[in-house]
Amino acid sequence: MDAQIHPAQPYGYRRRELVEPDWRRFPGWADVSRADWESAQWQRAHCVKNLRQLRAVTGDLLDERFYADLERDQRERATMSMLLPPQMLNTMDVSSTEAFYADPVRRYMLPVFSDRRADYPSHPHASRDSLHESDMWAVEGLTHRYPTKVLAEITPTCPQYCGHCTRMDLVGNPTPSVDKHRFELKPPDRYEAMLDYLKRTPEVRDVVVSGGDVANVPWPRLEAFVSALLDIPGIRDIRLASKALMGLPQHWLADDVRAGMERLAAKARERGAQIAVHTHINSANSVTPLVARAARSLLETGIRDVRNQGVLLRGVNDSVEQLLDLCFAIEDEGILPYYFYMCDMIPGSEHWRLALWEAQELQHGIMGYLPGFATPRIVCDVPFVGKRWVHQAATYDRELGVSTWTKNYRTALEAADEAALERHYPYYDPIHTLPESGQDWWRSRTAAAAAAS
Repeated sequence: MDAQIHPAQPYGYRRRELVEPDWRRFPGWADVSRADWESAQWQRAHCVKNLRQLRAVTGDLLDERFYADLERDQRERATMSMLLPPQMLNTMDVSSTEAFYADPVRRYMLPVFSDRRADYPSHPHASRDSLHESDMWAVEGLTHRYPTKVLAEITPTCPQYCGHCTRMDLVGNPTPSVDKHRFELKPPDRYEAMLDYLKRTPEVRDVVVSGGDVANVPWPRLEAFVSALLDIPGIRDIRLASKALMGLPQHWLADDVRAGMERLAAKARERGAQIAVHTHINSANSVTPLVARAARSLLETGIRDVRNQGVLLRGVNDSVEQLLDLCFAIEDEGILPYYFYMCDMIPGSEHWRLALWEAQELQHGIMGYLPGFATPRIVCDVPFVGKRWVHQAATYDRELGVSTWTKNYRTALEAADEAALERHYPYYDPIHTLPESGQDWWRSRTAAAAAAS
């Protein structure tokens, strides 16, 4: 019998060989040993926090025009301060300035002024707390948006700061253009208030422990908080949110962290509860042997899952090939592709955001390649609504880029609002993705608003 001929497919899977890029190619790290590189303490101590430190690491690998571009963005546009662990910077292509400009990880972790839209750097409806999370705080830092789930923001810091951070209103250091909000309560008091609320609210069964990034919470404090959550009878699912699994895998490979996760996983099993770690990887280039080791190490502690919640970003992962490369890279190493969010409508994000129709096409394009359980859902986090699959829009005006969405539950803000479940809530495409007639409509609307003010 003749060998079966398989037709050519739009995407071809090949298992990706993981490589830890040689950090010694950076002039500033030419003498760094492997032992130092794999030390979480060394990584934290050598994070790049400003232009001077970046120059010291990259030396003459980059042209002066890049540094000038970065400096202008930091001064005029940046909503997040610069913070790059060596691990993350090492996954960027510094073979030339042009390659660095084009690098997908650089594009969202180290944005420059020329990346941003000149016409609409921000959408007219962009806002600092675009999801209104702080409006839904049951107590400080505890967002109760969904009926059975809460978000516990237990720290306002991360080991790394992403340019597109949805919590740019609270997380990180102030920048010249953004003065950050701050928690008023001290951490022990804030944690106690959260736990007290959850003890009094038995309908909550699912807690996302986030921030910021839980990797920035001293381990004894984090373990105590998660252990206390497990002592609450109604809590059945706990998710620890940490981009550091990718940006600082050395943290999750540390002996004390691993031992603590084993204790928490054992307690969860005894309680009939589950613990998972949710990370945030946006590019296959970020998946290295150290990241794979950290993921396997976490799974070996006995937790339920390691899952990825990425964000769709133009120039980073806005093609079917890029998304599938990423999904297979992480799924092959035990990380479950879970969600891809559309980038939220925060200030300065228009050059990253995709239109709804683009997200719908990406969802269609990735179907059928991955196992069903590992096919990520692409979702739009609609203000006052929450996560909705991108094909769930109630209406969609492609000309004006306005979609509307409905919901099936009330948040605390709408406890007495009888119309909340019938209302249509709007979401907006980036204006530059619209046809010229739609762009003209927004230009006239923006001009009228400016004249009125």
